Amino acid sequence: MRKYLFFILLMVTTIIQARGVYQHPDAFLDDVFSGEVPKPKFVWFTGETGKQATSILKHKPASLRTRYWSKGKRSVWILEEIGKEKFITTGIVINDNKIEKVKVLIFRESRGWEIKRNEFTQQFSNATLTSEGNLSKRIDGISGATLSVKAVTRLSHLALYLHSIVVKSDGN
Repeated sequence: MRKYLFFILLMVTTIIQARGVYQHPDAFLDDVFSGEVPKPKFVWFTGETGKQATSILKHKPASLRTRYWSKGKRSVWILEEIGKEKFITTGIVINDNKIEKVKVLIFRESRGWEIKRNEFTQQFSNATLTSEGNLSKRIDGISGATLSVKAVTRLSHLALYLHSIVVKSDGN
């Protein structure tokens, strides 16, 4: 009986630890910009931008626009995508058209929390968009976290695409 109780407590503890705020989005921005966070700007999901975002996400974006922060050739995107049932909030830093950093900020699912580990998120470092508009790196999956892996991969792809648009429009 004690073995079963221990096993149940271990499972419940793991699920509780998996969900949560790993870093508040404001703290992430503060870290990335060393306390000097620029004013947010917006990208609207209309016209070609909306079509491309829908293609990358495999569904229409949840809102009509998204915020981003930029300084020079660097932009930061805090984006959300559903893993299996709930949103995963991810911070993505793009520098000179390459992914500098991906960080899972808030995880709400009961499974797939392993995507928050550096071993997973570091796979995205230096990824770019290919000439065909795809992510330049193959991202290894995590057993039991397939939908969460796909969500973060789509968000990283989307951030690179959106960065390429704002760089053109901002003249950087």
